[in-house]
Amino acid sequence: MRTSCQVLDRMEVVFDDTNAVAFGGLSLPMTLAGRLGLKELVDTHVDLGEAPGRANVGLKTMGLVASALAGGDSIDDADVLRCGRSQGAIGQWMPAPSTLGTFLRGFSWAHSRQLDTVAGQLLSRAWAAGAGPGDGPLTIDVDSTICEVYGTKKQGARFGYTGVRGYHPLVAAAAGTGDVLGVRERGGNAHTARGAAGFLTEVFNRARAAGATGPISLRADSGFYSKAVVDTCKAADVRYSITIKMSKALHNTISQIGEDSSTPIPYWIEDGADVAETTWQPFKTNNGKPVRLIVRRTKPTPGTQLALLATYDYHAFITDHTGLVVPVEADHRAHAQIELVIRDLKEGSGWAHMPSGLFGANAAWLAIGAIAHNLARWTARLGGISTSVITTPTLRRRFFAIPGHLTRSARRNTLHLAEDRPWRQAFLDALERLRGLEVCLT
Repeated sequence: MRTSCQVLDRMEVVFDDTNAVAFGGLSLPMTLAGRLGLKELVDTHVDLGEAPGRANVGLKTMGLVASALAGGDSIDDADVLRCGRSQGAIGQWMPAPSTLGTFLRGFSWAHSRQLDTVAGQLLSRAWAAGAGPGDGPLTIDVDSTICEVYGTKKQGARFGYTGVRGYHPLVAAAAGTGDVLGVRERGGNAHTARGAAGFLTEVFNRARAAGATGPISLRADSGFYSKAVVDTCKAADVRYSITIKMSKALHNTISQIGEDSSTPIPYWIEDGADVAETTWQPFKTNNGKPVRLIVRRTKPTPGTQLALLATYDYHAFITDHTGLVVPVEADHRAHAQIELVIRDLKEGSGWAHMPSGLFGANAAWLAIGAIAHNLARWTARLGGISTSVITTPTLRRRFFAIPGHLTRSARRNTLHLAEDRPWRQAFLDALERLRGLEVCLT
């Protein structure tokens, strides 16, 4: 009996198929990008002045988006979409990596903000086509993340509070869908809340302009506990829930909460967690107005060192939400889902690697990665692939990374994909929906 190794040893391998397509399934998100007018938006809003890469900015951005969706986390990875007839699957010319590198190096930080405008317009069109919350409630999660780098010559890359060299961008995402509503590149040594107030003002305005007419709420961790952030929420008529860092004064306030004020909540240890509420005077100047303070306390895991030293672990946050304390606390705890969005951006849209030594180029790289991330999410929802959140790597494995063969007959291209693909019908249904999508481009 032959082993698999012997069978493979007898197989001849030849690179001679000029019609092969590496990522045939990219026709799905690139069809949506075309319906939303991504190329035209970039051509309209991005002006690189006299930079060497100023020509064909729309085509180059589309190429970088396609590369990100294919799993590219460096500029050279774009070459995978230039082999055979893979360019046919994305519907356009695929620039060489050297061309894309020149294009990215033409961006300053100010130019990357032009891509932010493109992302906002794209969000408006996608939400108007059915991907948005409409008049329903919208919860926005904000956080920062560390994009680690290893080179010592990358502009703006610094050691931050984590002891890791890299960049420290801000990210805002819609809860439940994972749509990225805003990103902002910052140096690695930036404090978590630096620029957060202005960033959130842009995010709130963008969400409203995109068609979110219902109530909006913000969830944030203790890094965003500041008067500027709270005042920004109040000015925008946005509800908030923000974690507080534990302090001696806060411990004193918590200690005054009576045992009869606590309400048990589900936890893996029996009677292991409960919530209670009181009031708290945030910041030194808040016009003398206390706010609602909700505290969750949990028992340490039995057998750990913490269990020997503490009776409870506390987590507190301020909020202007009304309603029963248990659902309000549970909603705030769901802020953790933004970590899944950040993970998806790093694993699925190229954020794990900053390809250039120039700060502006890396800022553009982050913005383009966020656009690719949103296109993947909208492809799943508008294409009817999934009503729940499905990550970019999963979409890539099931729908984007399909090998194919492109032929042309009677002046018509035909993309032949692998037979008996498990998600074949879902792919065809999604393609039909996206091709029939009506989007207002004005």
